[in-house]
Amino acid sequence: MYIAMNRFQIKHGEEETFEKIWRERETHLDQVPGFKAFNLLRGPTGDDHTLYASHTQWESQAAFDAWTRSEAFRKAHANAASPKGIYLGPPRFEGFESVLSQEKG
Repeated sequence: MYIAMNRFQIKHGEEETFEKIWRERETHLDQVPGFKAFNLLRGPTGDDHTLYASHTQWESQAAFDAWTRSEAFRKAHANAASPKGIYLGPPRFEGFESVLSQEKG
């Protein structure tokens, strides 16, 4: 399993705008081989921002990499521009390969 995350620092007062953008966007992920799950996570609040992470699970890093080169990726990101002033800097990408997994059985 491969997990791809982007972390976003969202200015205070812009949280609802950011969440609405994600709620209303077409991800096209359901068309992508190897896609398993997506979550938008709200994290801790700092002095000037709230931390968010987009979290996707993939069968493999190869499946994720293929998605980043796909038409579905281009469609999902075609209208991804957000209103100016809601971010404190660019998103930060983090990718993780699973080395140990446990599920409730």
